[in-house]
Amino acid sequence: MNGGLPGFHNAPASRAVVVSAALFSITFGFRGRSLNLGLSYQASSPSRRLPFNQSSVYEKLQIWRLITSLFAFSSTPELIFGAALLYYFRVFERQIGSNKYAVFIVFSTVISVLLQILALGYLKDPSSNPLTSGPYGLIFASYVPFFFDIPISMKFRIFGLSLSDKSFVYLAGLQLLFSSGRRSVIPGLSGILAGLLYRLNTFGIRRLKGTFSASQDPAESSIATLVSMGFDRNSAMQALVLTNNDVNLASNILLEAQSLQS
Repeated sequence: MNGGLPGFHNAPASRAVVVSAALFSITFGFRGRSLNLGLSYQASSPSRRLPFNQSSVYEKLQIWRLITSLFAFSSTPELIFGAALLYYFRVFERQIGSNKYAVFIVFSTVISVLLQILALGYLKDPSSNPLTSGPYGLIFASYVPFFFDIPISMKFRIFGLSLSDKSFVYLAGLQLLFSSGRRSVIPGLSGILAGLLYRLNTFGIRRLKGTFSASQDPAESSIATLVSMGFDRNSAMQALVLTNNDVNLASNILLEAQSLQS
């Protein structure tokens, strides 16, 4: 998986999420509580003698469970795949800027949690308790712009199957989606729905933090700056229109486009 420029340059929000996920996962994993962090509907059996009382989300809202369930993965394989995907999807923060990406993080996370709670209340299935914890909402919401906005730059065949460079990202997501059966499928699907709602601009969410005003023709000086950096003139103009004449953000988008096509 190639996520563009290495490291978290121009992606502070992505770095914060990855670091938080790693710290929460390691902390609760060492204490043996990682499997009990997800949202649950029914109270657990007393015979399990868990360190925390897993009351119903509706009967007793536990703030600690909500917070930890957003960051701490329940197993090491999930942490590895999840962190790798979060690291890859930092490309979107570089494209739209940290402010807009922060809105995307909050929106996808909140909507995903609400959908998970609704699913628990509707299904009332003990086999789904507790749901798998971790930033599933953000990860799977990111697959929506990944599907629509990231082009395929390379195709190949393996054992007669037609694959592309994007296939590995999808395979990693499938591994994470089905890692714990229904317990992980519900958070994953909730994240995808949250991503679709964001893309459909539900509640005008995409207008927050830097919405585009009326389109302006790119300044010739800005175009010249990007062309002097080696970018194609037409690509430079499109990037400037997309970023409302922000040269730095436009250059980031062009660099990411080159990295994804290399």
